[in-house]
Amino acid sequence: MFSRFIIATDLSAASYAVVKCLRDLRTYEAKHCLLLQCLSLQEMGTVALSYTTAFLESTLAEQKKILEQHGFEVETRVVPGSARREINRIATEENYSLIVVGSRGHSFVGEAFLGGVASSVIHHARTPVLLIRLEAKPGDELEFVQAGHCNFTEHVLFPTDFSENSDYAFTYLQNMVADGAKRVTLLHVQDKDRIDPHLTHRLEEFNEIDRARLEKMKELLQKKGHADIAIELCYGSPFTEITRFIRERSVPLVVMGSQGRGFVEELFLGSVSHNVARHSEASVLLIPAKRTGT
Repeated sequence: MFSRFIIATDLSAASYAVVKCLRDLRTYEAKHCLLLQCLSLQEMGTVALSYTTAFLESTLAEQKKILEQHGFEVETRVVPGSARREINRIATEENYSLIVVGSRGHSFVGEAFLGGVASSVIHHARTPVLLIRLEAKPGDELEFVQAGHCNFTEHVLFPTDFSENSDYAFTYLQNMVADGAKRVTLLHVQDKDRIDPHLTHRLEEFNEIDRARLEKMKELLQKKGHADIAIELCYGSPFTEITRFIRERSVPLVVMGSQGRGFVEELFLGSVSHNVARHSEASVLLIPAKRTGT
C-alpha cells in the first residue's frame, strides 16, 4: 500500500526522531524510502556557512543507516527549492504513495523544516501524508526531541462523516486491516451545531441510521483481516470529541480524509481533519480527496 514513501528531513534532532519512529510502516508494505532534504536557494548559497558538504553527507548517511536497520531500501537526495513544492512535486511525478513529515504540535511551530513547512505540505498534498507527532523535552543545552506513539498497528482511530472523501479514506483503512492492523475504532460524531436546536427531536433517528452505516463498515473490515473492530457514536463538536477520544484512549494513529462533507476546496483553519492534525496527541495519516483532472 505504501511501498514507496518520502521522508522529509532537515537533519535536525526532530528529523532523527521521525526516522527512528517508522519501523511499523513495514507492516503496511513500505519498502523503498526516499530521504529528502530540501534547501532554499538562499540556503544553497550559504550552506557552506552552516553545513559542510561532508556534514550533510554524513548526517544523511546516519539517517539512512537507521532506516536500513528498520528493513527499508533507502535513497538519499538533496534538492534546491521550496520544501513544500519540491516534496509534493516529487511525490506526484515519481509516484510515491506516502509523504512522512514531523510536527512538534499545536500550531506546527517548531524547529527548522519540521515545524514551519509541515502545515504547507499537508495542505497542498495530493499524496497521503503521515504526520508524526513529536514530543519535545528540555536538555542541558539543546532541546531533545523524540517521537511519541510510534506503534501504527496497535490501535487505529478512523473518524468518519460518511462523506465521499471519508469513503475514499476508508479504502486505505481496509488495506491497513488486510496488512495487519490489530485494532480499529470507527467513530462518528453527530455534529451538535448542525442538529441543535431544530433537529434535536430527530437525534435518535440519525443515530439509528449512522449506527447502521458504521456496522456495515465494521463488516467490511472484518472480511479484510483479523482486527478487533469497535464502533463509537457520540454527540458534540467533531473536533472536540475526536481529540478527547484520542487523549482518553491513548490512540497512536488517526486515519482521516482531509476533505469532508460540505467542502469544495477545504480551508485549512476550518477543517476538522487538519485541526485534528494540528492539535491531537496522536500521529495522523491524512488521505487527500481523490481529484480528477489537473
